[in-house]
Amino acid sequence: MEVKIGVQYATRELVLESAQSPQEIEEAVAAAIRSEMGLLSLQDEKGRKVLIPVSKLAYIEVAEPEQRRVGFGAM
Repeated sequence: MEVKIGVQYATRELVLESAQSPQEIEEAVAAAIRSEMGLLSLQDEKGRKVLIPVSKLAYIEVAEPEQRRVGFGAM
């Protein structure tokens, strides 16, 4: 899954590829919002963790990775 995370006061969004399902990501976000620490933790395909304070989240977009087209062809 491709996960795009908008962070307040940041000019660019965070983008990561995750092996987690959309349901798992949604559950992680909901759990982070309910927790006392308020810290969202997601892991990318290479095992790296991204930690974001929930108070700074602007949005989260979860989508299938887009296949890139190569070459010339009729559109």
